[in-house]
Amino acid sequence: MATTSDDANVHEARVRAMGSDAHIIVVGDDGELLATALARIAELEQRWSRFIDTSEVCELNRHHGSEVEVSADTRLLVDRAVEAWRLTGGGFDPTVLGDVIRAGYDRSYDDLPANNAGGTSALRQGVTAIAVGASTVRLPEGVGFDPGGIGKGLAADLVASETMAAGAAGVCINLGGDLRVSGRPPVGEAWTVAIEHQLAREPVVLVGIGDGAVATSTTLRRHWTVDGQRRHHLIDPWTGEPSQSDLTLVSVVAGEAWMAEVLAKAELLRGSSRVFQLVGGTGAEALAVTTDGDVLATDGLRRFVAGPGIPEHIELEMPEEQS
Repeated sequence: MATTSDDANVHEARVRAMGSDAHIIVVGDDGELLATALARIAELEQRWSRFIDTSEVCELNRHHGSEVEVSADTRLLVDRAVEAWRLTGGGFDPTVLGDVIRAGYDRSYDDLPANNAGGTSALRQGVTAIAVGASTVRLPEGVGFDPGGIGKGLAADLVASETMAAGAAGVCINLGGDLRVSGRPPVGEAWTVAIEHQLAREPVVLVGIGDGAVATSTTLRRHWTVDGQRRHHLIDPWTGEPSQSDLTLVSVVAGEAWMAEVLAKAELLRGSSRVFQLVGGTGAEALAVTTDGDVLATDGLRRFVAGPGIPEHIELEMPEEQS
C-alpha cells in the first residue's frame, strides 16, 4: 500500500516483496519514482526467487553443470555471492540449497506449515567452480544456488542507487530488515533505524546513518518444526544443519546492504566467542545479542547510536511454547 506523508514530496509504500515485509520511502518525488522502485523490486524478485519456477535462479538450479544465459542483474548477484563467500571465509555460502531443503525449508515461508518434514535433495555445496561469463553463469554439476538474504541486500542497494540517480532527494529501501538509505531523510539530518529484537519490548538501539546500510540476521524468524525439533533457516555451512550459535541476533552497519547482510549472518554463525572477527578491517560495525539477552557491540558502533546508548543487557520475553 502506497501512502503520502504530510510533506507532499515524501511518498512511501509498505508491501510484501521477496518473501518479506518491505518498506520503501522516497523523498523529493511526485509518486513516479516510488512506483518505479516498486516495479524494480518486483522485477528482481522475478529473476532471483527460488520459489518462482520461471526465475533465472531456478533456471540455474535446473541446469547445474551447464552454462545458462542470464541477465546482468543475476550475473552481479552471483558475483557478489562468491565475493561474500571469500569475504567471510566460507561463513556465508550461497550453495547450501540442498541443506536448506533437507532442513525442511522446501517452499516459500509463507506456505510453509508449522510442522514440516525435512525435504530430500541430492544437491551439495561447492562455490569455487562457479563460473560467471559475459552473459552466462554455470553452476558446478550437482550444486544448487540459493541467494537467500544477499538477494534482498543487493536489491536494496540497486534500487536505492537507481532511485537516487533518477532524481530522488532521499530514499530508504527496507526489504525484510536489509535496509539501504541514501540522501535526505523526511525529518532531521540522518535516517534513524531501530535495531529490534523479536523478544524485547523496545528496540535494542537506534542508529543514525546518512548514506549506508543496516542488516539484521536472526534465528527468531522463519522457523518451523521437524519431528518435534525446532528448525530455522540459518544453515551453518560447516555442519549443513540449522545454526546452534549462542547468538540470536546480529546487526551490521556497513556501506552497502549486501555486505551488511552477509557479515551479519556469518558473525551470528560464529557465536559469541568469535563474534566481530569478520567485521574488523571492513569498515563495518556490529551489535549482537546472546540467547540470555547480553548485548555485545563493536567500539565503533557507538558513533552511530542515539539516545541512551548501547545497553549491556536486554530483558527477553520468551514465547509461550518456550516458557
